[in-house]
Amino acid sequence: MDDHSTFPRFFVIFFITTVALPATTVVSIGINYGQIANNLPSPDDAVALVKCVGATKVKLYDADPRVLKAFANTGVEVMVGLGNEYLSRMKDPTKAQAWIKTNLQPYLPATKITSIFVGNEVLTFNDTSLTSNLLPAMQSVHTALVNLALDKQITVTTTHSLAVLQTSYPPSAGAFRPDLAPCLAPILSFQVKTGSPFLINAYPYFAYKANPKQVPLDFVLFQPNQGMVDPSSNLHYDNMLFAQIDAVYSALDSLGYGKLPVHISETGWPSKGDEDEAGANLENAKKYNGNLIKMAMSNSKKGTPSRPNSDLNIYVFALFNENMKPGPTSERNYGLFKPDGTPAYPLGFSLASTPNDPVNNSTSTGTSPRPPTSSTGYLSISSASSLERCCLVGASLWFLVTVVILKC
Repeated sequence: MDDHSTFPRFFVIFFITTVALPATTVVSIGINYGQIANNLPSPDDAVALVKCVGATKVKLYDADPRVLKAFANTGVEVMVGLGNEYLSRMKDPTKAQAWIKTNLQPYLPATKITSIFVGNEVLTFNDTSLTSNLLPAMQSVHTALVNLALDKQITVTTTHSLAVLQTSYPPSAGAFRPDLAPCLAPILSFQVKTGSPFLINAYPYFAYKANPKQVPLDFVLFQPNQGMVDPSSNLHYDNMLFAQIDAVYSALDSLGYGKLPVHISETGWPSKGDEDEAGANLENAKKYNGNLIKMAMSNSKKGTPSRPNSDLNIYVFALFNENMKPGPTSERNYGLFKPDGTPAYPLGFSLASTPNDPVNNSTSTGTSPRPPTSSTGYLSISSASSLERCCLVGASLWFLVTVVILKC
């Protein structure tokens, strides 16, 4: 018997706890939808889960036609990834245009594709071939969009690891690695001209994991805490993610691109980890992701201390636990949902559901397994470079010094 009709219904009740969000709230949260697994539900069911979380944006790591079709007529904004393995080919505008015509154009305008990120964390691979191909590939994809009259609705960008920063503490001193500046400057110039955002993957979890005895857990989990004060700007920070975002803005300022909007393309917290992965548990994941989503959905919170008038654009990682991801246990446990569609943990607020959602009107055929994504651009989260870890450790030490000053 096809039991698909029962798949999504009960989890709505499971998620509802004590905090109900206003019906008029403007939602600005996104979610990463990765598929490195062989036991995930159908894309139609995934759409239902995305909408019930309240996300209005989704970030994909490839251009899976089943997924693009599933998001048609949902109103959800879709960001599509072109993996690092595509960079050399995408340098050719003809091939870039052919890729768009084959993989994206058939789903427009029903599927609201708003962005293509070309390459994932390329600059911190320290691979000269990838680095040299990145900007030409971005330019070719944009040129193809212009030729197809799609450039007004689809922007071209790329994602970066926080390891592009040489300095991230205090936020006002944020600066890019000097060796990356020659590569970054023309990319940033391209993005300003084409109107695309600067995407950064930021994980406060790694700061806590690196120094669990020194980094205050409440500060990284958006829990009530006394926070810290940037000694140069006198701005007060009550969570690490905002400090990281403002460090990126400071780094952009230093190169003359401070007006470029910063979007967090990945952030999250694992609900399970190995013995040496401090803090990777259900309770911390619930607090980090639940507090983050509630904050992003709240009308009362807008922007960071240094950019109070800028909207927060954050993509939570990730929709599902993905059982085929390599690496430590945490890699397979970043999902808000288990593969059967049940929540990994309650987030602590009511979920949205409308009569037109796939929750009530799905036409998919069930939850048959699918092969893992073909894109190798979807990276291991735990592969943060030693430099990134150094930056995170330094940020935590800055917090400790600030706390001491505040107490004195």
